[in-house]
Amino acid sequence: MQDDRRRQAEALGPWFHNIDLGGGLWTAPDHFLGDYPNVKWQRFAHAIPADLTGRSVLDLGCNGGFYSLAMKRRGAARVLGIDEDVRYLAQARFAAACLGHDVEFRQMSVYDVGALGERFDLVLFMGVLYHLRHPLLALDLIREHVAGDLLVFQSMLRGSRAVEPLAEDYDFWDMDAFERPGYPRMHFVERAYAHDWTNWWIPNRAGIEAMLRASGFAIEAQPEAEVYLCRAAPVPYGLGAAYPARGREQGHEPRQGGAR
Repeated sequence: MQDDRRRQAEALGPWFHNIDLGGGLWTAPDHFLGDYPNVKWQRFAHAIPADLTGRSVLDLGCNGGFYSLAMKRRGAARVLGIDEDVRYLAQARFAAACLGHDVEFRQMSVYDVGALGERFDLVLFMGVLYHLRHPLLALDLIREHVAGDLLVFQSMLRGSRAVEPLAEDYDFWDMDAFERPGYPRMHFVERAYAHDWTNWWIPNRAGIEAMLRASGFAIEAQPEAEVYLCRAAPVPYGLGAAYPARGREQGHEPRQGGAR
């Protein structure tokens, strides 16, 4: 049986999530980041409620299902993982079956979360934002449709780690603020970064914190350098998500994101 599982796991590869399937079988033992994402998870796991009994969890951009399975192990009543990539979803379903966890995985874009029609007690949005062409819209949609209480957010960050106090307004001729390292900014990647053309926008620390606040999330803690624990809060200025009309041609497949 273990040999069959090994063959199935290899056939579903390559994996970005290194998951322990039991019996010495790991999905990505040679991961270039080590035991990933467990090595990151161990740095902020203490900040997530240890007992999720009776709670619902949404894992946005679930990849191979590592975080979805971790939430189920903490007793969550309902865990839904969504991703656009059918290969990642197949990996996640396989891992859940091997470990005996009842987790639902569904093909869906983060831009379509309104179609879920429900709010979740805990939303995970890990390692997805910088793969999106419209990152602020994604945060707006999450706040408007699915974030019931807690948001656990992670993004790759580049640039200065400084965060300077922001004024309520700036004079039109005050250009110096934009030169200071602690001012919020997003770096746009026109071609590729880390050999991945789906890395579009990479914020600095001040930038991502400002985006979270602007989307209606109050930052409660930063348990890890790239991880934020937030709660749903009033949206500034009463703004919400935009809803552009779709003009996708029939049969056109969406461009898939990179590794998360």
